[in-house]
Amino acid sequence: MKGRALGVAGALFYIFLWASAFVPSKVGVLGAPPLWFLVVRFAVAGLLALIVARLLGAVLPRSRKDWIAVAALGILGNAIYLGCTYIALRHLASGVGAIVASTNPLTLALVAPWLLREPLTPGKILGLLLGFGGVVWIMLLRTGTGTAQPADVALAFAGVLGGVAATIVFKKFCAGLDLRAVNALQLFAAGIVLLPLAIVFEGAPQVRWSWELVASFWYVVLVMSIGASLLWFWLLTHGEASRVSAYYFLTPVFGLGLAALLLHEPVGVRDLGGLAAIAAGISLVQRS
Repeated sequence: MKGRALGVAGALFYIFLWASAFVPSKVGVLGAPPLWFLVVRFAVAGLLALIVARLLGAVLPRSRKDWIAVAALGILGNAIYLGCTYIALRHLASGVGAIVASTNPLTLALVAPWLLREPLTPGKILGLLLGFGGVVWIMLLRTGTGTAQPADVALAFAGVLGGVAATIVFKKFCAGLDLRAVNALQLFAAGIVLLPLAIVFEGAPQVRWSWELVASFWYVVLVMSIGASLLWFWLLTHGEASRVSAYYFLTPVFGLGLAALLLHEPVGVRDLGGLAAIAAGISLVQRS
């Protein structure tokens, strides 16, 4: 029971961090070219994570297969997922972006039975549909359908597919490696892949410096790329990927909570219907 409670607490905290990253990410996209912002973020975070990992005695991957798996993890989970997401966020409405991002658990659940041998039970299917329905309901209430060009939606969904693929690679090939070393090295891999793309598509970086941009950069480096990533890998190591990813449906819940706390936005009865659907969906997924 203690282990299960710790896993739930860790998943809730991770989703809170993940939801909190939207604002600094948006600030980063508006203040600097998206790909360059990510390249510098991954380089700085990777260097800091590697220094800490080595000081703590982390063991580097030993075989060529392990190195390839770690590189693939970084390319899929950071270069593709965050690269596509950041570029899409320049134009995509936040509500539509949240709905697209919330297809992660559904997509992963569809492939998990074949690639990860995680059973897709009727209860799990119903729970995933309930959770996704709750997300869509809240987003429609809060933002309407929003503006969404097909190209931006497709780009955001390509990022989701990259994140799903990264989860599968981690579960199959990286779960037994030292997580401290894995996190540092996969960040370097993402930065190396994005660097030539940033040079070709964005040229010399043009940055509009502000204290908000600097604060946002260090938040996504220290809290997200190092802290949250390590927590996510730990959660995947100790639980089924499809069950852990179901907590992504809670993202709008934390968004509503932060808006009510910081911006004094009211939470209405119709919002509670979406929250209830999300809670019921996650409960079904965890019990199935």
